[in-house]
Amino acid sequence: MPRPALFSLALIFAIATPAAAQEPTYTLVVKDHKFQPTEIEIPADKKIALIVKNEDPTPEEFESVELRREKVIPGGEQIIVYIGPLKPGRYEFFGDFNPATARGHIVVK
Repeated sequence: MPRPALFSLALIFAIATPAAAQEPTYTLVVKDHKFQPTEIEIPADKKIALIVKNEDPTPEEFESVELRREKVIPGGEQIIVYIGPLKPGRYEFFGDFNPATARGHIVVK
């Protein structure tokens, strides 16, 4: 096969093939000033994308001291928080604007 054709074929393959290293995606919802679900299980030693959707009209903050993450989610919007790779364990997160009700854990196995 001539080099230009081989290059074209490789380029088409690269464009048509999704990235192999794409992070697994998990979803967390804020509703009535609570996180749902309150516990999300993820695999150890893998980076993940956590989509946090705020269904409340007011902002909330996804915060975790253990995960070193802090991000505001405006009312009616969503954000992505990248987490990991993590060792097995339980990592707490909370809503800084409603810490009494918005609480949960990332469980890594």
